[in-house]
Amino acid sequence: MKVLVAGGTGYIGVPVVREILARGHQVRVLSRQKLPSELSALGAEWMPGDIVRTSQTDLAKTFETCDAAINLVGIIREHIPSGRTMSAVHHIGSENFVRAAKAHGSLQRYLHMSALGARPHAVSKYHRSKWEGERAVVESGLPFTIFRPSVVFGIGGPGPNFLRQLADLVESVPVVPIIGRGESKLQPVSVQTVAEAFATCLDTADAVGQTYDVAGPEVVSYRDILTRVAKSLSKPLRTLYIPMAAMKTIAARLDRYPWFPITMDQLVMLEEGNTSANWRSLYSDLGLTEIPFRAEF
Repeated sequence: MKVLVAGGTGYIGVPVVREILARGHQVRVLSRQKLPSELSALGAEWMPGDIVRTSQTDLAKTFETCDAAINLVGIIREHIPSGRTMSAVHHIGSENFVRAAKAHGSLQRYLHMSALGARPHAVSKYHRSKWEGERAVVESGLPFTIFRPSVVFGIGGPGPNFLRQLADLVESVPVVPIIGRGESKLQPVSVQTVAEAFATCLDTADAVGQTYDVAGPEVVSYRDILTRVAKSLSKPLRTLYIPMAAMKTIAARLDRYPWFPITMDQLVMLEEGNTSANWRSLYSDLGLTEIPFRAEF
């Protein structure tokens, strides 16, 4: 099978492409950045492009000779001057990619990465835009499967990494700020699980039409994650609790600046937590092994 992967050069994209190649498939990566040398050495093909800005004609050409397509493109922070907003990347970009896939006309599988918490009336723009991207996929008529990952841990490719960002914080400041009481619940999933889910789904017919919550077997608090990260670094963890209301006031003024470490959207999602009651179906349907949370980054 030849698989087109949009967004295959990032933290999750590299492990996904690596796993697909390891199973004997061919991979063409559509991305703005050149392929990491690892993927080039493994035989992946690079196609420069952007699901937001590449013309529909050129986007459709990237599907030529492909049997399946995967959309992994996503952002966690908007960059307004360049037009890379949540809506543009997650909604419009998904619509563009779906339209090009339909123009191709002969895909066996179409896999889409959304996010745990995606829903129509979410407070965060991230979750709303991810939901809108899902709708484009569901209404496309393509043989789709949608994945909704929680926060991801483990050794992946380049790009933003939740645990690595926490590790950098623990290593760089004498006192680590904790927003609220640090009791927000998360259900981290291994990047290995995410990669295996996508690769396995390529030839799992029963997964067509399914939407899977992708979460690990352990629910942990934000404070506990920080504690484990500090322990893995052999660093003492000294903390300062900042009320959520105060942090929102600050973020409302400063989150437009790239140097400010957290956005209002991220605060909203942190306050909500990110867990699933339906996470087991992914493992049973695709035959995956549960991997407990580890402070790997």
